Amino acid sequence: MSAARKRVAVVGVGTMGSQAAWRLAARGAEVVGYDRYAPGHDRSAAGGESRIFRSAHFEDSRYVPLLKHADSLWEQLQQETGRELRRLTGCLLMGPTEQQQMATVLRSIAEHGLDHEVLDAESLAKRFPQYRLEDGDVAVLDRRAGLIRPELTVQTAARRAEQLGAVIHRYTPIREITPVSGGVEVRTDAGSERFDAAVVTPGPWINDLLPGLPWEVQIRRVVSAWFVPTTDAWFGEERPAFIRTSPTHCYGLPSPDGVSVKLGLSQALHKPAGDPNQLDRTVQPEELEIYADLIGRYIPDLSPDPTRLAVYMEGYTDSTRPLVGPLPGTENVILLAGFSGHGFKLSPAFGDIAADLALDGSSPQPIDFVSTLDRTAA
Repeated sequence: MSAARKRVAVVGVGTMGSQAAWRLAARGAEVVGYDRYAPGHDRSAAGGESRIFRSAHFEDSRYVPLLKHADSLWEQLQQETGRELRRLTGCLLMGPTEQQQMATVLRSIAEHGLDHEVLDAESLAKRFPQYRLEDGDVAVLDRRAGLIRPELTVQTAARRAEQLGAVIHRYTPIREITPVSGGVEVRTDAGSERFDAAVVTPGPWINDLLPGLPWEVQIRRVVSAWFVPTTDAWFGEERPAFIRTSPTHCYGLPSPDGVSVKLGLSQALHKPAGDPNQLDRTVQPEELEIYADLIGRYIPDLSPDPTRLAVYMEGYTDSTRPLVGPLPGTENVILLAGFSGHGFKLSPAFGDIAADLALDGSSPQPIDFVSTLDRTAA
């Protein structure tokens, strides 16, 4: 069956699903999307007004070709829609030179010829006085990096998919996905529909929707906090995002409105979320102590009292590598899940890969290291 005639369901029109719907619709598929809320909602991971895009990678240099593919698609989506979804302001990657994560960053830069600059403590203090380095630290400025607007991106990709012919059912939770002969059946409270294939991007509801998965995806509660600077250094001519790898893995982005700085923490510091339908959105005072310590030690010109707090959910695999590909036992259900907190920047690429897999059964992108095929562990 040709791509133009293939009927594909997209289950979950959020970070990954909105991009998959866009890429499928752009290739002529008949796309029907379902979301338990609506594109751009604040109930899972795609919130907080900003996320980081970067070209260099801490976790695995094999992501870099996918980041380059995502980079091209970010530009394409912006051109097609006329919306500024991404602003390239750079990103400072900071940590001990001997640490594995920093070594991976430098290796990925060397392997792929990425545009960057290495700054010592003196250079950093002159150019970006809001940051502090410790002895033995290095700062790498990834120039092809910056901030992404998550809510706007999800809504824009979903809207673009609709302009290309997709139909999106809002406030329509999926109750069951069943592989059937030659296709997939998707059931909602209104009944069942048959499709040639389904792209399933359930976010934190993965374990509810697909309880029989052979891989574990832990759902964790993510706290974002916004702090007001006491100086103008954060909003000068250069406004890079930052990531610090040690001793506490954290990240931050100057807000697009020029008022505050958003801070967040890494996987190890996120508590289990429990039931994703009953997420505790209240941040306790003791949860803010780590932010106060980080500010006092590394970014002292931020006021230690947050002006805003928000809670989200993200799914983590044991390896931190996502699950991308067909569900075991079926070639017609394509899963995108468990992005472990670093999937948003890659979302256009994974949406395109999902379209490849749903329409053609394979993808030219290098996804062996994240594929579900022949995968025994998460």
